[in-house]
Amino acid sequence: MILNALLIALREIRRNLMRSFLTVIGIVIGVAAVVTMVTLGRGATAAVRDQISKIGSNMLIVRPGQDWWGSGTLFTAADLDAIELQIPGIEAVAPMINSSATAVFQEKSRSFSIQGSNADYFRMANWELALGRFFTEEEVSNVAAVGVIGETVRKELYGADVDPVGTRLRVGSTSIEVIGVTVAKGLGGRGEDLDDNIIMPHTSVLRRLTGSKEGRGISQVRVSAIDGYPTSKIVADIAALLRERRNLARNEDNDFNVFDSQELAEVVSSSTRVMTSLLAAVAGVSLLVGGIGIMNIMLVSVTERTREIGIRMAIGARARDVLLQFLVEAVTLSCIGGLAGILLAWLICGPLAEAIGAPFLFTPGINVLAFLFSAAIGILFGYMPARRAARLDPIDALRHE
Repeated sequence: MILNALLIALREIRRNLMRSFLTVIGIVIGVAAVVTMVTLGRGATAAVRDQISKIGSNMLIVRPGQDWWGSGTLFTAADLDAIELQIPGIEAVAPMINSSATAVFQEKSRSFSIQGSNADYFRMANWELALGRFFTEEEVSNVAAVGVIGETVRKELYGADVDPVGTRLRVGSTSIEVIGVTVAKGLGGRGEDLDDNIIMPHTSVLRRLTGSKEGRGISQVRVSAIDGYPTSKIVADIAALLRERRNLARNEDNDFNVFDSQELAEVVSSSTRVMTSLLAAVAGVSLLVGGIGIMNIMLVSVTERTREIGIRMAIGARARDVLLQFLVEAVTLSCIGGLAGILLAWLICGPLAEAIGAPFLFTPGINVLAFLFSAAIGILFGYMPARRAARLDPIDALRHE
């Protein structure tokens, strides 16, 4: 019975191809929009988490000023020691000094970002070695003139296939030995090149490049928390310690900020999910519009085929047979629209994901759900025309012209 109804439905759809296409266009657009929005939303969330992981997992970032972009009193080596010694739950602490200088090797020169830190920084920030080694804590203590360069620096000054380990590189007014090359990380969250830098001991940057001898000028402190220890407690403890060290009164706001990378990732991911859900809901309106289109065309089809319905009933078809025939036709239309929408979404998701810098994450669940929803739209909006056809009086239907 169902197979016969499906064959009849396909015959009617083929007989009126243009009308059938215009009928399901709303379903196609709705399904394509929903699948595209959800797929791109998941890709954007994954991209955000990937960017957060590049600065280190389970990490807290302490910066001067009241927000991420704020400026204020920089930290000192004593602040660094106090955080490491007095705050429980900390695995490692790394200072960050950000500067820039012109690097020269033979006849090639260019201005690069200079980062100063300690030996723990490489592990905390998930840096890996392509060549050579990282500097040690002993070299940090001895203010050693050594540095680890990024892949971009190697390409710009040496060439992609050259091993620079052991060479001397002039950075600003000092000469350093290149002891390692990091594995490329690519672009950061703001589009910056994470490999366009030279990492040196922070003591060397302070004394050899910035001229500071009292350990002042630390622009950022990175704190790695012990796995399982509540980072919110560490954030509160660091804030209390720095307020005390900076002599801030109770009614004064913090002149520093502490960011939790995992909390930041959750906030951004949650915002992305909310926006994706809203956009998908708006796109879902197209499905309802498509459903109304199917109902309208099916009503027209019932009117056009009234005499056919009368003949079927006259030779023994029951009301439920007619109901099933038109209901299957409506569901077939909506399912074809759903499949076409999923195919369209696949075709446009790849280029769009590449354009926004997010991975294309194929999600079987949302594709299946979109298809089932399109089928449900066919049942919901096809039932009334099918019921109307099933209720026709055979005699009146046979008299219809």
